[in-house]
Amino acid sequence: MILKTFGWSFAVTALGLVAAVFYGGWTGFGIVAILSILEISLSFDNAVVNAGILKKMSAFWQKIFLTIGVLIAVFGMRLVFPVVIVAISAKIGPIDAVDLALNNKDQYQQLVTDAHPAIAAFGGMFLLMIFLDFIFEDRDIKWLGWLERPLAKLGKVDMLSVCIALIVLMISAMTFATNAHQHGGAHVDKAQTVLISGIAGLITYMIVGGLSGYFEDKLEEEEEREHEEEEEAERTGKKKPAIVLAGQAAFFMFLYLEVLDASFSFDGVIGAFAVTNDIVLMALGLGIGAMYVRSLTVYLVRQGTLDDYVYLEHGAHYAIGALAAILLVTIQYEIHEVITGLVGVVLIAWSFWSSVRRNTKLAAAEGKATGSDEKTEVSSGV
Repeated sequence: MILKTFGWSFAVTALGLVAAVFYGGWTGFGIVAILSILEISLSFDNAVVNAGILKKMSAFWQKIFLTIGVLIAVFGMRLVFPVVIVAISAKIGPIDAVDLALNNKDQYQQLVTDAHPAIAAFGGMFLLMIFLDFIFEDRDIKWLGWLERPLAKLGKVDMLSVCIALIVLMISAMTFATNAHQHGGAHVDKAQTVLISGIAGLITYMIVGGLSGYFEDKLEEEEEREHEEEEEAERTGKKKPAIVLAGQAAFFMFLYLEVLDASFSFDGVIGAFAVTNDIVLMALGLGIGAMYVRSLTVYLVRQGTLDDYVYLEHGAHYAIGALAAILLVTIQYEIHEVITGLVGVVLIAWSFWSSVRRNTKLAAAEGKATGSDEKTEVSSGV
């Protein structure tokens, strides 16, 4: 099971490390290994959230997620995305941006750093909306009941999450502008960039999330009608499959997953510059890490881990909220990548421990109930 799920990840790791040795020697090998671990630690919460969505998809779309989705994640976000950011921010062509990344690494790193406020605002708002929509939804299973119960009641207010997200964005943009003004006003125009990028992240979430949710609801309705129509369809010999609808639903959920992965990868891409400014080593290291995150997502789905450990999804969404806050704070202030990674790991570990305790209590209660039943039967027999 492990080899089948993680086989491609192992293969990509071997090829990536060999390529790193040929490209940058043993120093390159070490840098790629460090970046791989960094990406996995920063994106473990991504795998848990992805698993909650991927388990609703068929085996075919799970394979698409592991193949085409990986190409988008590795080459799109870890290689092409930084180049595109540089091209836009420096107002140069993509070829010139690639040349800059390969031949003038210091200037390339500086341009990506200058574009960080826009990247952080977009990713921060997208992730914040995911977190807010989760905590404002009334759920049967609650992890931190003292917090989630009142928030679920507040969630009955229409568009509350959007209003809160916009307020947070305004505060972030105003804070950036105020601090820039205090330092001579050199970056006052960046406040407008932050505002526009944040709104773009919010709109992206609403469009992609809305479409995926719409088609998912349609798919559920189709599945409910399927049982009623099955006998009649078999009699007429013209069974009508729900392939088109299922395809639409799966496609938009797949699209949602890709945007979600892109938002998660922002901190990894930016954090990688603390290790190296070599775009080739960066792509190799982050690409290997992205493969393991994908494989871990599928592993969680196939093992039914989220069903067994019910608080994991809660912990992952709280980690998303923390990451969103960190991204928005990094618009103005620098936060070390170790803190970013540890916050997510701690929250998920806490939710896992809480799930284990819950399962132990339920098993103990079930054992007592079974013992009571056996005693009753013995008494009746006597």
